[in-house]
Amino acid sequence: MFYRPEDGHGLPHNPFNALITPRPIGWISTRSADGTDNIAPYSFFNGAAYTPPQVMFSSTGSKEDAGNTKDNVANIRETGVFCVNVTGLADRDAMNATSEMLPRNVDEFAHAGIEKAECETIACPRVAHAPAALECRMTQIIDLVGDNNFVVLGEVTGIHMRDDCLVDGKFESSTYIPLSRMGYREYTAVREVFELARPDD
Repeated sequence: MFYRPEDGHGLPHNPFNALITPRPIGWISTRSADGTDNIAPYSFFNGAAYTPPQVMFSSTGSKEDAGNTKDNVANIRETGVFCVNVTGLADRDAMNATSEMLPRNVDEFAHAGIEKAECETIACPRVAHAPAALECRMTQIIDLVGDNNFVVLGEVTGIHMRDDCLVDGKFESSTYIPLSRMGYREYTAVREVFELARPDD
């Protein structure tokens, strides 16, 4: 099968997301200028650079009470900061609860029953029990082609790692089982890990 996206795929469901898997979930938390906390999952998320450490996530779509975007991007425009909370299998239900489209004045931490903690380098909440959390200062928001498509880039200014996730000096994914997004409404729990040495190692 071959199709041009501009012509449509002719399938019951759009296959695009199912072609790019697994995708790490950036569970992004922010605080609005008026002090309302927000958290929502983004599966268009990844690291972007080592030095200084930088991350990116993309937001698509909009809400009437957030202008031409969604709550987190609107909050980042106001405050210039955000936090990426690493998501493990144990938080799948709470993470999913925060994907609901709620009014901008609703605190999603409270809505999903998530304990929050304050970040150290930025004025922003984080998930208190997350395996790790990356405090970020926004460096760029890039408008993408199409309506309401934005890429947010941020420099990591502080990193929290849960003590039990550190094993023999390494951040060990098996201690929390990373949760990743597949296609459609599918997710996967990363349980199988193996090493490959580079040819020039």
